[in-house]
Amino acid sequence: MSKQRLIGVIGAGACDARVAAHAEAVGRGIAEAGFVLVCGGLGGVMEAACRGASQAGGTTVGVLPGNTAADANAHVSLALPTGMGVARNVIIVRSAAALIAVDGGPGTLSEIAYALQLEVPVVSLGSWDVAPEVEQVDSPEAAVALAVELAVGQ
Repeated sequence: MSKQRLIGVIGAGACDARVAAHAEAVGRGIAEAGFVLVCGGLGGVMEAACRGASQAGGTTVGVLPGNTAADANAHVSLALPTGMGVARNVIIVRSAAALIAVDGGPGTLSEIAYALQLEVPVVSLGSWDVAPEVEQVDSPEAAVALAVELAVGQ
């Protein structure tokens, strides 16, 4: 029995329509590539990515900061309430074979920093450019293709 690999999507809990469209396309691409999407399970980039993945028939995992699964967005297949607040970011990073950062704020930056420390590959689509190891791309399709390539190499 083969085990499914996870690709993480990280980004802000609130975003504009352009960023949401990018995140939704990323989620769709992850599902179409046969990967499970893992994210923080809330709104914004996370919700848009989960929506794209679920509409493509994919599985989504939301690692939630609070104590209740009810906090998850409507497109999360499996909600994991941690009660850990932002410390749950380490779980998201550690669970993923690769991460795609879509836009994002300080929380996204912390996840990228954890990924660099834990040697999890990061692809940035309009997000933080903080280290040479963070690979910059300019489209959702390029983000997914590179993340899949990096995840398969793990």
